[in-house]
Amino acid sequence: MTIAIRVENISKKYKIGTAPGKFRYGMLRDQLAALPRKLFRREEGRAGVNFIWALKDVSFDLEEGRVLGIIGRNGAGKSTLLKVLSRVTEPTLGTVAVRGRVGSLLEVGTGFHPELTGRENIFLNGAILGMKRAEIAAKFDEIVEFSEVAQFIDTPVKRYSSGMYLRLAFAVAAHLEPEILVVDEVLAVGDAEFQRKCLGKMNDVANQGRTVLFVSHNMSAILRLTQEAIVMQKGQLVKRAPTPEAVDFYLASGQAQAGERTWQAEDVPASAAPFTPIALRVRDPRGAVADSFRSAEPLTLEMEYRLAAPITGLRVGIYLSTVRGEYVFTSFDVDDPGLYEKFSTRPAGTYTSRCQIPADLLNEGRFILGVNASSFGVKRYFMDENALALTIDPMGAPGMQWAEPRNGLLRPRLAWTIEEKE
Repeated sequence: MTIAIRVENISKKYKIGTAPGKFRYGMLRDQLAALPRKLFRREEGRAGVNFIWALKDVSFDLEEGRVLGIIGRNGAGKSTLLKVLSRVTEPTLGTVAVRGRVGSLLEVGTGFHPELTGRENIFLNGAILGMKRAEIAAKFDEIVEFSEVAQFIDTPVKRYSSGMYLRLAFAVAAHLEPEILVVDEVLAVGDAEFQRKCLGKMNDVANQGRTVLFVSHNMSAILRLTQEAIVMQKGQLVKRAPTPEAVDFYLASGQAQAGERTWQAEDVPASAAPFTPIALRVRDPRGAVADSFRSAEPLTLEMEYRLAAPITGLRVGIYLSTVRGEYVFTSFDVDDPGLYEKFSTRPAGTYTSRCQIPADLLNEGRFILGVNASSFGVKRYFMDENALALTIDPMGAPGMQWAEPRNGLLRPRLAWTIEEKE
């Protein structure tokens, strides 16, 4: 079959930080005066200047008409890989060969000009893809109908909400029929109904024989839409396999098997400051750290972290999901109004946020714990959606006198009564 994308040993290096004593922006004359020094002096190794390899020696081929999932933790290099494939940025090393037009949706409104109307941006994006005006016009009504922004199509997009921006951006990327569609994890911005609509459209695109690259933390979407997937880890491609096998590998990798997850300095992005995660632990009723629990017993979750400076409005929470990415529940340490008031501002120091999952709640199976630290409506400091795995054993659970499996993610012990009429 014809190769649509060929990636050969690509690496991408970014400079982080600034040289000490220098302002990020200066006057034009200062920039011109510094230009010869920048051309002839190596920056690597200078005090205050650090480099990070976002991608390191990545290689793969993708045949036309295939749908490839790209999965990995935050900071694994997924988005950087898509930017290189979309020609948004050039690789530091290696080569990329792409056959056909590429439609990209890397972030909300990518490629839109804020001063132009929705109508004008549709035609602009089509022109960038190399389409003729007649081709774009033939798809115009379908794009507008899908995006649900007909009322505002002649309004400058700078006045759109983020949801409107997203709907139009996705509609343009999916309907202008590029040979290759590249989609990053932007569908999380939309509401649930629109996400289902987008996933349905991507499924249609895949069935039309076009090549699709799809990044998502939603394992259900990855399993539904892709035939195979690659797993990224610290900028490297560590696994390529049929999607179920790749998802299982990803969910198993990096998870503590003894009920504890610790974070090293390299695992925590600089943007998390002043929040630093230390460890996540799961304890049984006897206080022992474990990764397997009885459904009929409670289990305790502990999140240990350090604050280098005070934070106002901090909330630390957990997400419990299935191994396929279906959420079971979310809970935060300041859900209680009393705790919210008491810890409205947390001084610098080391903390442990602790909660208990009650007995007789979870059904048997394997679950994933994710963690989140944020200030509501202000900033997300840290998130690890795949921090820890735990197993629930049904021993002692309600209804064990029947051998059949019990449907559902929960297995509550409900108080039933039985009355016989006289």
